[in-house]
Order: sequence, then C-alpha cells, then structure tokens
Amino acid sequence: MGEATSVLTLSCSNRPGIVAAVSTRLFEAGFNIADAQQFDDGETGLFFMRVGITDAGGASRARFEEGFATVADEFGMRWSLRETGEKRRVMILVSRFDHCLADLLYRWRIGELPMTVTGIVANYPRETYAHVDLADLPFHHLPVRRETKMEQEAQIWRAVQETGTDLVVLARYMQILSDGLAAKLAGRCINIHHSFLPGFKGARPYHQAHERGVKLIGATAHYVTSDLDEGPIIEQDVERITHRDTPDDLIRKGRDIERRVLARAVRHHLEDRVLVNGRKTVVFTG
Repeated sequence: MGEATSVLTLSCSNRPGIVAAVSTRLFEAGFNIADAQQFDDGETGLFFMRVGITDAGGASRARFEEGFATVADEFGMRWSLRETGEKRRVMILVSRFDHCLADLLYRWRIGELPMTVTGIVANYPRETYAHVDLADLPFHHLPVRRETKMEQEAQIWRAVQETGTDLVVLARYMQILSDGLAAKLAGRCINIHHSFLPGFKGARPYHQAHERGVKLIGATAHYVTSDLDEGPIIEQDVERITHRDTPDDLIRKGRDIERRVLARAVRHHLEDRVLVNGRKTVVFTG
C-alpha cells in the first residue's frame, strides 16, 4: 500500500462500533488503511485513534468528509484529516541560549522535520545568533520588559496571524507567556525545559542539581498552558550522571537532552501523533 498520504486522528467517548464505523467510511470513500493505532483510556473512558490512509483508486476526501460528518456527530468525535504533504507552518521563539534553535533549523534543512519555518522571534538582537545559519528567514527582534510585555506579546500574536503559523515552538524562550497568549495558542505551542521542576526553580538549575548530588538529569517538552511548565507532556528523556560530573558537564549534557527531546516532540506534533487527553497526551509513535 505504501506510506500514508493522509492522516486521520480522532478522539471521543469509548463505545462499541467506532473502529467499524471509521473503517467503513474510509472504504466507501476509496481509501486503504496503511497504518492504524488506537488507545482506550480506561480511566477517562475516552478512545483515541490515528489512521494513516492511502488512495485505493478514485479516493475522494470530500466524499469521505461528507459521510464522516454523520459518524462524528453520532459518536461525538473531535477529528481532523490532513494530507501528509501539507507542511505545517512553524514559528520559533528563542532567547539567549540558541542550541535548540540551531538544532531545529538543521533538522528542518535536512528534511527530518517536515515544516515550513515562518520566522524567528527573539528577545535578543540578531547578532546574538551570528554563528547560527538563519539564511533569509524572517527575523523579529522583539525585546521585552515588564512594562512592555503585553505590547510585545501583541506583536508576537500579530506575526503568528499574518504568517498563518500553525505551531509555535519555544526553543529555550526564557519568557513566561501571559494567560491570554497561552490560551490563544492552546494545543499549538510547545515548550522545552529541564526536568528538575518543581524542584530547582529559578536561575542556575544545573548548579543547584550538582549541589544536591542528583544522579539523573533530563528534559521535558510539553504543550504550553496558563499553568507554568505544567502543560500536557509530549516527550521526555533522561541521562545518568556521576559524582565526577561538574556543573559545566551537567549543562553540556542538559543541552544535548533538550535538543533531542524538543525535536522529537515537534516531529510528533507535525506528524499528527499527539492527541491531548486532559492534562496528559496520547502519543502514537511510529
């Protein structure tokens, strides 16, 4: 059948007949199922599904959507259908630390992240990133102070709207989004941070961790909500350290973890593998 050319995702209350109804509508619209993953959350009673589909000959998206609307209403589904060739438009926000920015741009350039970069927003001037290849990407230097935060966020939101941005990535953007902007970006804004939280808050977390003799460091990527650093988690990773590691070693290893965790989270989102399940996520990895 080959790789999927479209991806259908859905969630609803679990009840008998969901898979049969979905499969029937896909068949009637001329689609083959190339890959299907599903999860029944026994705690919440919710059902989640991701289906990769291909054209079986004469497939019609319009015919499928028309017929599927009845099924979606019957089961109370939240659903989406997207062609895999439709690259999502991504804006990257960054502060002084640029390792995640550089990594995302590299992965984008080699085709690992199927996206269109709509711009870079930074609260530091462009020369801060002189060693990062920004090429001709739109760059917005939007400095922020306490008294100008709302004005600066309005500029960010305007840029998101004007560029048709689908996903905002906080690539070590060291500013707290207001409740208002977080709400506007609900489900389409990903953040990365060290996994010591709620411990070791504030400045120099790796130095704090070193002083406490921690044996594991890690990073967490999650969707942004109004609850600071407590949004639904998409991806995490850890690495063991020893008494021989200095604070600088922890920082270096932390950068590596942050890069790969954020990249995996962004890719999962771009490939429609993440479905929000209350305060958690269901991630259908490949």
